[in-house]
Amino acid sequence: MRQGFRTSMAWLHAWSGLVVGWILFAVFVTGTASYYRAEISQWMRPELRAVQADPVRSAEHAVAFLKTRMPDAAGWYIELPKPEKPVIGVHWWKSLEGPFHQALLDPETGAPTAARDTKGGDFLYRFHFELGMPPMLGRYLVGACALVMLVALVSGIVTHRRIFADFFTFRRDRSAQRGWLDAHNVTGVLALPFHLMITYTGLVTLAPMYMPWGVQTAYKGDQIRFYVEAGMMPEMAAPLGRPGTLAPVGPIVAAAAARIGEAPEGISIYSPGDARPAVVAIFEEPHGLAHLHPQIAFDGATGAMLGEAGTAKAATVTSAVMVGLHEGHFAGPVLRALFFLCGVMGAATVATGLVLWTVARAPKGAQAAGFGLRLVRVLNIGAVAGMPAAIAGYFLANRLLPLGLADRAQWEVGAFFGFWILLALLGALRPAMRAWPEALGLTGALYLAVPVVSALATGEHALAGTRFLGFDLAMLALGAGLILAARKAARRGASALNSRRIPGMTGEEALRA
Repeated sequence: MRQGFRTSMAWLHAWSGLVVGWILFAVFVTGTASYYRAEISQWMRPELRAVQADPVRSAEHAVAFLKTRMPDAAGWYIELPKPEKPVIGVHWWKSLEGPFHQALLDPETGAPTAARDTKGGDFLYRFHFELGMPPMLGRYLVGACALVMLVALVSGIVTHRRIFADFFTFRRDRSAQRGWLDAHNVTGVLALPFHLMITYTGLVTLAPMYMPWGVQTAYKGDQIRFYVEAGMMPEMAAPLGRPGTLAPVGPIVAAAAARIGEAPEGISIYSPGDARPAVVAIFEEPHGLAHLHPQIAFDGATGAMLGEAGTAKAATVTSAVMVGLHEGHFAGPVLRALFFLCGVMGAATVATGLVLWTVARAPKGAQAAGFGLRLVRVLNIGAVAGMPAAIAGYFLANRLLPLGLADRAQWEVGAFFGFWILLALLGALRPAMRAWPEALGLTGALYLAVPVVSALATGEHALAGTRFLGFDLAMLALGAGLILAARKAARRGASALNSRRIPGMTGEEALRA
């Protein structure tokens, strides 16, 4: 603090942003893509067409399938068909510690669907807060990074005395450092309310996992009682611990639909092989900010209704509003597009901050960069160019892998990480002046290839219809933008190379300097 409060905040802002910036960029990119999670899943399962499915028959098909897979499971969950996902999703598990299994069923026949095996948009959604790691480890790591992000945001606000004046200032031709600083300021300030909201609500969403001690102490480890009293789920009778028979689930679904006036979106069945199973019908949350699902509990042995989720308390509603704000389920098409653009600016804020850190510390003249600076440059390329390339590779793998390939969904995920590693290696093996144009150009080419490969693989393309027109146009726009960025990086690199040369120095020597 000897250099002054604002100077200390500037130091804190720079280093806190750097330490977690690479992870935050991946979180922002995949979280932003998740606003169109359903549309991505539709594109990745082109065989599926919208159907008008009977929820009662669909539930009966799902139960028949689950009885053959794991009749003694701890729980089953059934996702009933809806327009954006016209299949039955079934999930089953032996214990809450996992493993968790899932399958997609044809709503007409109840057999496993012929659609290609893929995780679709759900993979990007879960990567956003789990990073492809074991769930608890990934969530703790993302939470720690989000906390540092909140520190970086607040310290950034304190640091920039002319924050609103800087918003209207963009001097990209004055100097490299000035241009990157102005780009960082503009993208950061323009969507600053969104950045603060999305970071804070992300932390609050997982707060019960990060700080469970209050609930554990007050309810002596009985978390189910907490959820019941908070109004988040109905009360259910405990299993008896002896074998029993599950009542037909079709009449239960019909009774729940008649009670609420619409078909449920899902059915949870707890202890299905017990003499006292529980069936809970879960409905889509009402339109609004609060992310609270109406629920009705039934006795799984008799089909009798046991009760509904109670009225949510003020604290529960507040928490549900935080979840609703973060996930944006309430948003219509225009507001969702605005959330998407704000997410893009969030990713751009992190990316420009990472690049600015290296530009501000670049050695002058022919002096060679130290190991630390070179490491940050490599990590920047691996994150900023590698993550978009990984997503493009994920989409391409969805169209190129054989439909009957065993564990096909895992191969798609493997392609995601493979392309990411490829771009990281490119950043490590190529000189910095060439690595950025080559990495951005390659990533842009991958996105431009997505609609072309999709049309060749499926016979469907944007000019022949509008089914995936929005997705194809988004891929083309991303590809074109990255190609333009590659060209600008090449021109800036050539200019910097010329300024770095001294008489008698070759081009390769200048690149290494």
